[in-house]
Amino acid sequence: MVECADKTLYCGSTCDVEKRIHEHNHTKAGAKYTRARRPVQLVHVELYKTLAKARKREAEIKRLTRVQKNKLIQTHE
Repeated sequence: MVECADKTLYCGSTCDVEKRIHEHNHTKAGAKYTRARRPVQLVHVELYKTLAKARKREAEIKRLTRVQKNKLIQTHE
């Protein structure tokens, strides 16, 4: 999960976190949502063995409220 310059949160999945953060901040390959809200800062990471499990967790996180997402970020700092 990243925090955008406007303090909104964006959640996604990737196999290479560093590369994806670079894309969000510097290239057109970053998500359209984050391109308009640069720079982004990594605030939370969870690792999974399969992309399917990662995407399932991503969907769960996207359903959380902002308060719940902030608690998740704080508990993993």
